[in-house]
Amino acid sequence: MWKLLKVLLLLVVIAVGAAAGLGYYVMEQLKPAASASEVEFTIPAGTSSAEIANILEEHGLIRNALIFSAYLKYKNIGTGFQAGTYAMTPGTDIRDIIARLNAGDTVAEETIRVTIPEGFTVRQAIAALVEAGFSEEALLEVANDPGVFAAVSSGEAPMRAGQIPQSELYRFPLEGYLFPETYEFPKDVTAFDALRRIAGELDRKLAALPEGWESQLEKNGVTFHELMTIASLVEREVVADPERALVAGVIYNRIAANMPLQIDATVQYLFDEQKERLLEKDLQIESPYNTYLNAGLPPGPIASPGLASIEAALYPEASEYLFYVTKKDGTGEHYFGKTYQEHLKNIEKSKKS
Repeated sequence: MWKLLKVLLLLVVIAVGAAAGLGYYVMEQLKPAASASEVEFTIPAGTSSAEIANILEEHGLIRNALIFSAYLKYKNIGTGFQAGTYAMTPGTDIRDIIARLNAGDTVAEETIRVTIPEGFTVRQAIAALVEAGFSEEALLEVANDPGVFAAVSSGEAPMRAGQIPQSELYRFPLEGYLFPETYEFPKDVTAFDALRRIAGELDRKLAALPEGWESQLEKNGVTFHELMTIASLVEREVVADPERALVAGVIYNRIAANMPLQIDATVQYLFDEQKERLLEKDLQIESPYNTYLNAGLPPGPIASPGLASIEAALYPEASEYLFYVTKKDGTGEHYFGKTYQEHLKNIEKSKKS
């Protein structure tokens, strides 16, 4: 009987020792891995907690994937780990590793940031994109053929940039449709996707206009492309926001009277770089964009208008004005006149100011 008790006691001691040894081993395996330099790893979407444990072990962040997985199951955690690219340092406590995986504390994606101000031309927008690292050749290829946007719009409302009327008169067919905004792109974005994102912003901004705004086009007697053309003229002519709708009204008035618009900005558009002052010979340049020689609108927009200018062209302020001249007082505001004689007086008033 005594021998049996001794055997049982020995077995208990062995079992306790084994359990203690196993517990010690498990605790050791759950300790932080040996310290090393930071490593970067990616967890694809749909990766299981067991697969994540393997990834962590492969990168030296944990000692034992099997024990780490068992620990997660014991604690009933690990189902909320988020996909993405992480940067962690071997030697980090596993509780911190688990917390970062749960929080999705991923490495910020490197992006390209580009700003296109209101009134920029396609050429200026491309220059900004090239400076950010895009290929000028690839950008020009898309800018000269915006019809490529129509081919990728299936299942969605067609992009406005994919519906630009065809004409051989444009300097750039995409002119006016690159919405002015600050954009952030993934580092590996293509020129096509970048321009599609920028052109698509126009559609998103139009969606914010009052419901039924498209019926206003018919009321104004213009197509959408003509609306964008008028908006671009307003953008290049107006500095003071309260005057946008009034200048748009003057443009509509002159079109209705079959008068040349005589807008300097349309002549400036013919030059790659804006001239400090237009000369009389510049106003005689033969071009469909020269609104001194041709009545009505130019073939298309001359710049990218902001939403305020688009709204002004859509909802012009009614008046009898046919003329305006910039004040020379630095405000950027204008004097408006109904007749040519009144306009001449405003010119003299402007010079005095």
